[in-house]
Parts: sequence; structure tokens; C-alpha cells
Amino acid sequence: MRSTHLSVLAALGSALILTSYAATKSRATAAPVTASPRITVLYDAFGKDSMMTKDWGYAALVEISGKRILFDTGDDPEILAKNAKAKGVDLTKLDFVVLSHRHGDHIGGFPFIRSVNPRVKVYAPKENFGVFGSDLPSTFYRKDASLPAEMRYYGGMPPETMKFGTAFPGANIELIDKTTEVTPGITLIALISDAPGTKELRELSLAINTADGIVLVVGCAHPGIESIVAEATKINPHIHFIAGGFHLVVAQDPAIEKVATSLHDTYHVDYIAPGHCTGEPTFAALQKAFGDRYIYAGLGTTLRMGANPRAESDPKASSNLSEGDLRSYRTLLAQSDDFKESGPEVGRFAQLQ
Repeated sequence: MRSTHLSVLAALGSALILTSYAATKSRATAAPVTASPRITVLYDAFGKDSMMTKDWGYAALVEISGKRILFDTGDDPEILAKNAKAKGVDLTKLDFVVLSHRHGDHIGGFPFIRSVNPRVKVYAPKENFGVFGSDLPSTFYRKDASLPAEMRYYGGMPPETMKFGTAFPGANIELIDKTTEVTPGITLIALISDAPGTKELRELSLAINTADGIVLVVGCAHPGIESIVAEATKINPHIHFIAGGFHLVVAQDPAIEKVATSLHDTYHVDYIAPGHCTGEPTFAALQKAFGDRYIYAGLGTTLRMGANPRAESDPKASSNLSEGDLRSYRTLLAQSDDFKESGPEVGRFAQLQ
């Protein structure tokens, strides 16, 4: 989530981005139903597809329950455009987009989506103030009628609802402030982080209730992966599959083991496909806990859903991160704001490249 990208979010749809997707139509069009449900990883810092560009961030195309959903958009619009083109993914045909939270490595690629699909429905977390826009009743602030009008907000006559700006003016954004079923069987889980560094950050996770159980896609899991899973069990206690970032990239071994044990032994998760900010030691711990039910989910991987999920891109590939994966992951982590926010303890990963 490099801060440089946040500073240019208003520059929507640059000529370079449009050129790379010139053949697409710029309207929000629902895609045909996908026969086989799948999740395609379009943005991450590790992966085996040489035609795609690794970068710190996350984006995945979720095709399931008759819907095409883009979950997050990565950090850089040009990289998202290139990776979508490399995978042959048409992002003009989406049912909706989910922006899980306000960090740049999850929303930085959104200008590309707006350039090719300007009216697509977007769900984002509702915050009191933030990049997605917000509103508050004017009763939220104290008033003093003894002041002259020129010293009072709005001259003492504020609107009933005060609306605040967005980094994406004109975007078709609906703000979500509580766990909401947005379409039958598809729910956005809305939780708030209580962790140091991200306290009060609101985040959405995507839960799809399927015949095999809940398929759960998480962005960074700032509110805690266990808390998100616990909320998902209220929809269906059977958690079939989890993909995305668990935000344990700087966690110490006891915390990692606690999460791995909880997901495996307490929540009885069937399959797991971690990525992004999950962290190398957590990849290893989850692989040990889940064995052949741990699915490699690097950049470019297509995860086939169903009773027995698998990585379609290379079903015989090792679920371990390769040396190339490790080098790119550590390099990009060191350049990310996750590195800056987490302090020196994360440095040991980057220094191993």
C-alpha cells in the first residue's frame, strides 16, 4: 500500500491503462454464469506465472454462485491491468467489486476498474471519515446558540446529514457498516480491527454459502482471522475454504501456532489457500497443520472450488514457496507500508533475500 499510489488515486483511467484494455467496453455488464466456481489470484507478491507482475497487494476474481466478483484491486492500476490481460480476464464484466478496506495495496488499482467499468457496483466499508466517502447526522457535534452566526458551523443551520468527500467521486459505491447479505447466499462480513497500528480500521470479508460450506475470501484480516471465521460460522458453521491475507506477516511463532490450531482444530476448516500478508512463517505453519488441504495460491493461480478444491494452474506443483517466490515476497514486503508500520521485527524477512 505505497503512499505514492494513494496520492494519485484521483488520476483515474490514464492513457496507458486504457491502451492496455482498449478492446474492452466501458460499461458495467454482468458476465455469463461460470460453470465451474473458481478464484483467480490477480495480484500478489509471489507466484509462478512469468507473464504476470508481482507486487505487494491483493486482488482476486471470484466466480461463484453465478456471480463474478472482483475482491480488492491491488496496489497499482497498471500492474492490475497487465495481470488481468495476462490471465485473459475481462474486468468489464463484473457483478460487483468489493474494496475490503482503505489501505492502498487493496484499493490502488481501482482507477483501472473505473476506466474500463465506470458504473460497476462497489461495496466498501463505511467509516466516519475516509477515502470511500461518508456521512454523519449533524447532531454528532455539540452546538452553542450563544455564539453569533458567523462563529457557528453552517451559520447555526447545518444540514440534517453532513456528507463527506471521497477519493473516487462519481463511483457507484455503497458503504457497508454491518454484516450484510448483498445477494442470496453472498454476505459481506463487516468487522473492526482492535490491533495496534490499525485500531478502528473497518474491513469487509466475502463469505459465500455453498453446498460444500462457506467459501471465505479475506483481504488483510486486520480484525483477526479468527474473529472473521467466527462471524462466518453464524452463516454456516461449516467453513469449507479460506483464501486471502491473514495479516500475520510479523507475528511471532506462538501467535501463528494459535491461529493454525484454531482454524484446524476449533473451526475445522476444510481447505486453506493463504496469500498476501499471511507471512512466510505462517505459510509454513498452515502447510504443516493442513497438509494436502493447504493449497498454493500465488499470483496467477486459479483455485477451482467444489468439494475438493485444487490449484488449476499447476496441480502437480509443490505447495511450498519457491526460492523465487521467497525473494520477490521479501523484497516487496520491505518496500510496503506493512513493513513501515510493523517496525524492525519484520526486517529479518527482507534481509534474507
